[in-house]
Amino acid sequence: MKYTKRRKGKGIYLLPNLLTSISLLAGFYAIVTAMDRNFAYAAYAIFVSCLFDMLDGRVARLTHSSSKFGVEYDSLSDLVAFGVAPGVLVYLWALKSYGKFGWLAGFLYVACGAVRLARFNIQVDTVQKKSFLGLPIPAAAATIAGSVLFYAWLEYKGMFKSTLIPILVYALAFLMVSNIRYFSFKDMRFFKEKPFRSTVAAIILLVIILSEPKITLFVATLGYALSGPVYSLILKVRKPVTEDATHPRETSADQGARL
Repeated sequence: MKYTKRRKGKGIYLLPNLLTSISLLAGFYAIVTAMDRNFAYAAYAIFVSCLFDMLDGRVARLTHSSSKFGVEYDSLSDLVAFGVAPGVLVYLWALKSYGKFGWLAGFLYVACGAVRLARFNIQVDTVQKKSFLGLPIPAAAATIAGSVLFYAWLEYKGMFKSTLIPILVYALAFLMVSNIRYFSFKDMRFFKEKPFRSTVAAIILLVIILSEPKITLFVATLGYALSGPVYSLILKVRKPVTEDATHPRETSADQGARL
């Protein structure tokens, strides 16, 4: 019986690491296809990597097979799949014409992604339980991949790629290392408490994405990247109003009574 349990434990630990390996494979494939100038395939490969990166963490938590090795392996895989791969993709696709400034912009994205992962690893059990501090690197990579697909859908050879993409790369790099908070999808209470509704919602979302993936993926990824700054702005606007409500101003009668 002890031998059977030990074998079963090894099998459980193998599954999340296997999913991480598939995510890493998709990221490496994105680099290869980007070098072959198949930018759309590279973008889709990054989305596949995002999917398996999301699955490996869920499987590890559901099967209680999380380990320090798995955390480190997942972090290294993320740096390749969501740091180096989109960095190479965006450089060859839109930044190469800028020369030195182009590859420096790509390097800035990769460096900020590495810093983001390092900060996440040391804060995951303290300040990043219910929300992410800074834009997650998979979301930043997906935003770049979504932009590539959206540009292919436009079939427009104007100034969109040469002017807006460099700005987008710098913005994503800044958001990854910022203190802006982003909603985390780690809380699975909604899926456990309402499995029927969550299943229907997942099916509807899948249908919407498959209807026109080049548009829906771009809108979804860009929307998530903007959600953090928009939410922070709303909180700053509402904070003075809340303070005024809790501390009302003194009237002239109050001042006279106090005097």
